[in-house]
Amino acid sequence: MTIQQNISLKNYNTFGISTNAKRFVSITSYYDLQQLLKVEKNLFLISGGSNMLLTKDIEKLVVHVDMKGISIDNEDENFVYITVNAGENWHDFVLFCIAENYGGIENLSLIPGNVGTCPIQNIGAYGVEVKDTITKVEAIEIETGKRVTYSNEDCEFGYRNSIFKNQLKGKVILTAVSFKLTKKNHQLNTSYGAIETELASKNITKPTLKDVSDAVITIRKSKLPDPKEIGNSGSFFKNPVISKKQFLELQKQNPNVPSYTVSETEIKVPAGWLVEQSGFKGKRFGDAGVHEKQALVLVNYGNASGEEIYQLAKKIQKTVLEKFKISLEIEVNVIA
Repeated sequence: MTIQQNISLKNYNTFGISTNAKRFVSITSYYDLQQLLKVEKNLFLISGGSNMLLTKDIEKLVVHVDMKGISIDNEDENFVYITVNAGENWHDFVLFCIAENYGGIENLSLIPGNVGTCPIQNIGAYGVEVKDTITKVEAIEIETGKRVTYSNEDCEFGYRNSIFKNQLKGKVILTAVSFKLTKKNHQLNTSYGAIETELASKNITKPTLKDVSDAVITIRKSKLPDPKEIGNSGSFFKNPVISKKQFLELQKQNPNVPSYTVSETEIKVPAGWLVEQSGFKGKRFGDAGVHEKQALVLVNYGNASGEEIYQLAKKIQKTVLEKFKISLEIEVNVIA
């Protein structure tokens, strides 16, 4: 374990923002992490760097959580229980599960980032949220160095939310996540989004886990830019949930507004549609811009600063609020 000085974080965040860490260390084991916590408490954590926007250099010690490993804890005829260390790449883990015929997370294929960040955000896509398969989350308390375990209920999961974004933010370091996945009688979710259409286009009537994953990958690649080619953090804004009364008013002015029913009194409206209807889709401001195929994605075309992207986001929020009277909430963790 070596603490390095003045390290660029460009390769540690999917936006490709060139900010620097005054001090940087990569952690690969529980032992190293516990030893570090004996002398350092003021930390800035990075795992896959897929859900953050860096707008300035980091003064705190930057800790890159790079703990690897996948283990089978238990299994029976119907289910397998797996623990995955925080530094494992999320999509690689999904592919591992599909190869082993473990079901439950195939709709979450190609989501960027590492396993350790998936519970923080309660990642979700195409009708599936990761909370539905998580059994527990392991962590280390920064203050005490003790290992702690949180049950699914303890995590207080919500829409793109958890206790790790709120009460426990900055207090614990997530080290591993455990999952309960199916071994047979998989409950495939193929009715959401364009999955059904994609499967039908290939004449697939009885899809496998791999068929669903392949469909999701095809759809995501057609809509979302690869962070290795264009810096981005996926969906930048949360899809807002509004009252049915407010939605009916919106629908009067915009008959073609897409929507998803959340409850008898609440409707979810796609943030990407709001951004597009506000005139931002495909627009570029210097090297900061909104993707041409998916208005929900803000991009770095090369040398945009984090502050430039953040200012664009605030401009979008202001315009959407004025035009639709809807407040867009940023999904990405902005370090400002």
